[in-house]
Amino acid sequence: MFSSGSSEVNEDAGPDHTGSASAPDGLCAARLAEQPILDLAEFQLLEDQVDNPQIARSFAGDFAKLWGMRYEILAAAVGRGDVAGALDAILSLRTSSAMVGGVRLALLAGQLEEHIRNGGLREAQPLLSDVADCGYATVQELKDSYVLRND
Repeated sequence: MFSSGSSEVNEDAGPDHTGSASAPDGLCAARLAEQPILDLAEFQLLEDQVDNPQIARSFAGDFAKLWGMRYEILAAAVGRGDVAGALDAILSLRTSSAMVGGVRLALLAGQLEEHIRNGGLREAQPLLSDVADCGYATVQELKDSYVLRND
């Protein structure tokens, strides 16, 4: 499986898999770092599902264009303690990042979602900077890959 990150995805490890090396709140930092930022095989699944590479690339382009705004909405909702708004934003982020192949971002979003659902908005705050960094890296890898190289 191709990935432009530093390693391949473990086929048995889905987004909810945390393994024995997990911290109580999800994937430990080392395990998370093993996951690729972008897995183009996942993006190719989207291309196959919509049966039109241009539609999939348009979706990825929208993901990249909307990243900053999407993150700001999430951070603002977490900052003001808006559980419903934070859940709406993180669910959208998690699903869309998984669809474009943003494996690491989808996993981080899952961790943040878990904190939010368990009433830990205060504990979610530190994860926001990780989500921001990973989101920007995901957008950059999309732009550097065939997906958005010509956009």
